[in-house]
Amino acid sequence: MRLIILLSLCLAGPSLFAADLPGSRDLEILPRFPRSEITDFRSEPTLERLYPQGSIRRISGQLRYEREVLAEGAFTAVTYRLSSEHSSAEAFEAARRALMEKGAELLYWCQGRDCGSSSLWANSVFGKATLYGPDDQQAYALLRLAEPNPESLLALYAITRGNRRAYLHVEQLDSAAPLGTLLPAPATLLRQLKSTGELKLLRLSGEPEQPWVEVLARSLNLDTTLRVSLDGPNADAWREALVAQGVRAARLELGEGDEKGLHLSVLR
Repeated sequence: MRLIILLSLCLAGPSLFAADLPGSRDLEILPRFPRSEITDFRSEPTLERLYPQGSIRRISGQLRYEREVLAEGAFTAVTYRLSSEHSSAEAFEAARRALMEKGAELLYWCQGRDCGSSSLWANSVFGKATLYGPDDQQAYALLRLAEPNPESLLALYAITRGNRRAYLHVEQLDSAAPLGTLLPAPATLLRQLKSTGELKLLRLSGEPEQPWVEVLARSLNLDTTLRVSLDGPNADAWREALVAQGVRAARLELGEGDEKGLHLSVLR
């Protein structure tokens, strides 16, 4: 009988488990994680936001991080509380992968203590004390969306609090002005390359661009044991540029795939 009741509840859909904040909604770009509920929601026609591209520290009363992205435009923020069956790490990874499958570019990605103080992320960046928890239980990512929303940023922050409550906070800012060239952090590119085994840089379809050459070379030289293959319409030119920037030629091979943009794959 208990099994029948459980199956009936599951078939009834997520609405029986969710108690969303009235007036709230999901972001169109991001599917909701199973059995999560919206506990906080904010939408503004225009808002200026600063998103860090580095771990956060407070020095002499000021927030410090390596780089930042400042933009102004239409803003939506959604905070989800996850069910006890799922961790914040699961929800974060599901969201990151879903966005990247739609062509989003990772600008920054950190996990655990590499992100810095959770208190600063919760209170100073997102302004939500609910998101404060142990530093080793957090993750943050900043992404730039693909067409048809290339001037949009999406921030993810996941945390499991000390009381074991897990949350996923999502913000989308649709910039009113062109974002221009936004370069990812070298450590983020390396983390992505090691995690997924590849980098798909769809914007890099032309000749090598020096700022991108420099950030890719820095990323690859963070782990000099890593070997990759390069695919794309100008892969040979990119290889030469990376070698000129200090990446050993023996670590770079030309692939045979017909990829759009520049595609890096880890060689096993």
